[in-house]
Amino acid sequence: MSSLAKRSVLLSGHATSVALEPEFWAVLDAIGAELNLGRAGLLIRIDDWRGRRPLASACRVLALQWAGGDRSFAGDPT
Repeated sequence: MSSLAKRSVLLSGHATSVALEPEFWAVLDAIGAELNLGRAGLLIRIDDWRGRRPLASACRVLALQWAGGDRSFAGDPT
């Protein structure tokens, strides 16, 4: 089982961190590359998109949707 990898980012002016398995970070990095977003930019966009879902959960859901072929996130600028 993979251990969690923690990444830090500023969201709405507040420092926060997200801990995910490396496999999820790999998918998120690929999403960011496809959308021309760095990791911080992608996490900011996920934060805007997630609604009331916890940020780490939203990251995992997005990675699973993307891996399943759902690219609707790419068309949602907020």
